[in-house]
Amino acid sequence: MRRPKILVVDDDPDLVRALRLRLRANNFEVATATDGYSAIATAQKERPALIILDLGLPVGDGFVVLDRLQNNDALAGVPVIVLSARDPQSNEERALKAGAAAFFQKPADNDELMNVIRVSLGAANEQPAPWPS
Repeated sequence: MRRPKILVVDDDPDLVRALRLRLRANNFEVATATDGYSAIATAQKERPALIILDLGLPVGDGFVVLDRLQNNDALAGVPVIVLSARDPQSNEERALKAGAAAFFQKPADNDELMNVIRVSLGAANEQPAPWPS
């Protein structure tokens, strides 16, 4: 069985390294991008099963990335988990309305984050059952 690929989009190299280690330990493939522009290009090239997205990015913030993902037919169905240091009071609802599957404040609880990743991937992989004929 192919390991699901997760795209981590964050400009903090320490966080990217830690997430990459944790995700690989949980049997995921990992691709990375460090800014808004490369996030879209990398998502189009790598076709991830899920995206972990920071909001505070150089070259297009996370909301720009969310908007571009939602408006790209090939990527619109990819679950996005926002992982941000920005104030959740003003950003969580906006991120969820923009299409994010979940919002985590940095630093995220690792077990909770892994659980939401698994749930999001499960939901993305479930096809609706056909109507009985």
